[in-house]
Amino acid sequence: MAEFEFAGITFRGGRIAVLLAALSTFGGASWATFEFYKDYMNMKDVVDNIDVGAIAARNNEMEIKLNQAVDYSRTIKNDLRDDFNRMERNIDRVEDMARESEADVTQLIDKAQERFDAKRDSLQSDNRIAMQALEDRLTTKLQQALDNPLAD
Repeated sequence: MAEFEFAGITFRGGRIAVLLAALSTFGGASWATFEFYKDYMNMKDVVDNIDVGAIAARNNEMEIKLNQAVDYSRTIKNDLRDDFNRMERNIDRVEDMARESEADVTQLIDKAQERFDAKRDSLQSDNRIAMQALEDRLTTKLQQALDNPLAD
């Protein structure tokens, strides 16, 4: 087995492994501490160079623009609502006009139907009267022809 002596202490097998593990843990912890300190110093430089006034001014500017956008959106919403209400009124008016037109057309059709029926009835009556008159004349002429003694 390997062994070595350092400052009057002899190290063998298991103690060498423990010593190496302790040294590597100490080295890793030292390196991590150094890296942390380096990052801390870099962040300190960044924080020291931050212009708080510029950030505040930018935030104020963004807040103003946001308020303007909200007002603009509200205006658009109100305008759209007004347009929608105006369209609804127009649609209602057109529907009312269509109902009135339909009622007028129905009334005109009914009146035309009544006139047509009256005219048809009148023509039928006139035709019956004319037919009856014609029949009466023909009957009279036929009777005269039959009553004529010279017709034999």
